[in-house]
Amino acid sequence: MPALAVTSLILSHFRSHRRTEMAFDARPVAIFGPNGAGKTNVLEAVSFLSPGRGLRRAGADEVARRPEAVGWKLKAELQSLHQHHEVETFAEPGASRTVSIDGKAAAQAALGRIARMLWLVPAMDRLWIEGAEGRRRFLDRMTLSFEPGHAEAVLTYEKAMRERNRLLRDEVRDAGWYAALEAQMAEAGGIILANRRNAVSRVAAAQDGAETAFPAADLTILGPDGGDAPQSAEDLAEAFTFGRSRDMAAGRTLSGPHRADLGAVYAAKGVPAAQASTGEQKALLISLILANARALAEDFGAPPILLLDEVAAHLDAGRRAALYDEICALGAQAFMTGTGLELFEALGPRAQAFEVAEVNGLSTTEERTLT
Repeated sequence: MPALAVTSLILSHFRSHRRTEMAFDARPVAIFGPNGAGKTNVLEAVSFLSPGRGLRRAGADEVARRPEAVGWKLKAELQSLHQHHEVETFAEPGASRTVSIDGKAAAQAALGRIARMLWLVPAMDRLWIEGAEGRRRFLDRMTLSFEPGHAEAVLTYEKAMRERNRLLRDEVRDAGWYAALEAQMAEAGGIILANRRNAVSRVAAAQDGAETAFPAADLTILGPDGGDAPQSAEDLAEAFTFGRSRDMAAGRTLSGPHRADLGAVYAAKGVPAAQASTGEQKALLISLILANARALAEDFGAPPILLLDEVAAHLDAGRRAALYDEICALGAQAFMTGTGLELFEALGPRAQAFEVAEVNGLSTTEERTLT
């Protein structure tokens, strides 16, 4: 059994699932069925076994099954680094999400200490051609996978920035107030910058050291409008101080980690990812997820759990088979969705398969056999 795996999962009043129970033996998991049946909801439930708002970035009330509106609950058993853990997470109507690990209340951050998780969802297929916000979020998810404390630095930075932005909008000119907030932003921002650089370096090394059917991407962290990114807390402090007049005119902070972008070049062709074909862009994303997983396996002691929603889209049969081979070679438990069982035939007995169907407004699951 892999050193990290979900071995059981119970969904109660979660999205389209009134009650669903699934047992896993740590092999990759193929989940198939028609669109709208509730496949992605299973992946989202697994993603809630990690800190944050899950792969859809949903609030606690958004995932509760309608029309019951009685709240929701997830229970899972995790095998992590040769230890067994029972995880529960739930939310009552109108309340925030609660987590318990082995029967004891825990902060969400504690989930990151017993499991690491990476995901790829269809919305990310346009990552390279849309705005910087999505790429920045992708960068921070990558960074968080290596350093669970990264989220705390981001929250500290954003809280201080909101206060600074309020001063800017109110045209407050007291330099002392700005200096105090900018010191907090620079300190937290310096941590963010260092964490991001480390993550990009680790993923780059994992790409360079692997023979893979997927193309490598050269990654660069950029500043606003594609310029140079600040490198240290000192750089940030200076930028905040000298940018006050410009920021006041705009009513917001125009420089800092919150304006960063992630640049990517298809290494073998020297072509920016934004100019690659749709299939190449998807392959580059998969390459980065796999490289991230390889690097995490070294750090954490086990490959992360992978959540790959509609992963077969834009992949031909050969590259699809190559992806499955790489997942199995990595030894990762991967949850993958697709509309038909035939999309996963190349996995054969190396994987479990579950069919998800929608019956009278409820999602049902039944285990099938891959041959």
